[in-house]
Amino acid sequence: MGNSYRLETERVVLRQWRSDDHAKFASMNADTDVMRYFPSLLSREESDTLSKKFEDLIAKNGWGFWVAERKSDSVFIGLVGLNLVDDLPISKCIEVGWRLAKGYWGEGYATEAAAASLHFAFSHLQQERVAAFTAVANTRSRKVMSRLGMKDRKQNFLHPRVSQSSGLQEHVHYEIDRELFYKHFTVESVAISSQ
Repeated sequence: MGNSYRLETERVVLRQWRSDDHAKFASMNADTDVMRYFPSLLSREESDTLSKKFEDLIAKNGWGFWVAERKSDSVFIGLVGLNLVDDLPISKCIEVGWRLAKGYWGEGYATEAAAASLHFAFSHLQQERVAAFTAVANTRSRKVMSRLGMKDRKQNFLHPRVSQSSGLQEHVHYEIDRELFYKHFTVESVAISSQ
């Protein structure tokens, strides 16, 4: 594992992937509720390919879609983090994203960990703005985006890797800039370290 960043908030740790995380991620990706706004459930092989990609990107860049674990008991709750987007019909950008196991929905974990990721993007990666995307119908994720202070750019697009027949191809594009983020959040409670 290369030098990678670790983020800690009051209740969540964002860290590099470990071998025992892959099965937990695969279980999440086979859950119809978690994957409702994705084109399909993922097989174990597909899920492992994806988590290995996330692990390799963190090893290479130091950041990415980190494993999110609950700080109190180190339980795997999902993934939260950042990704460079250069393959969508929008300008190249950094996105913030999350996917949590259903048992951890509605507790504010996604907002808390995503806010830490945004702080990292603005303070360490020196980004001026960060985006977020989801299928139009995904109201839960859109509410998290709003709680983060992100604004709907009203520039929906058709996701090139999502089939039209799925009914999920049209995506919303939210964004937040550095100034607006720091008006919304005080981030003294976010600890950023190398691991």
